[in-house]
Amino acid sequence: MSRIGLRSKRQRKFRVTTDSKHRHPVAPNRLARRFEVHTLDAVWLSDITYLWTEEGWLYLAVVLDLASRRVVGWSTSARLEQDLTLAALEQALHARRPVHRALHHSDRGSQYAAKDYQKRSGRPASRSA
Repeated sequence: MSRIGLRSKRQRKFRVTTDSKHRHPVAPNRLARRFEVHTLDAVWLSDITYLWTEEGWLYLAVVLDLASRRVVGWSTSARLEQDLTLAALEQALHARRPVHRALHHSDRGSQYAAKDYQKRSGRPASRSA
């Protein structure tokens, strides 16, 4: 391959961002794949992903409004900790100031199942299976 100028593409390691083996209570899946929502701030979705940068891995937590499909809160950090998800949630609550109790759907990760996150969200929780 090198003789003709070809190189193989290296596969990046998959980084697990969901710790679903924790002791926090896990909410049922109330969303149940009903993605047709027409009321703003009725359903928020949250997740964490990771991005490779020149400085190393960067974690990104996002809160998305399902009706508008817009990001309403986000936060980045070099460390995968609860503060990352709380910062994204705080930004969403400040930006939208929802007046009604809506559904907050996320994965089963410890960051979203933690008491501080549940208390601050003030919304019924829903978890993916």
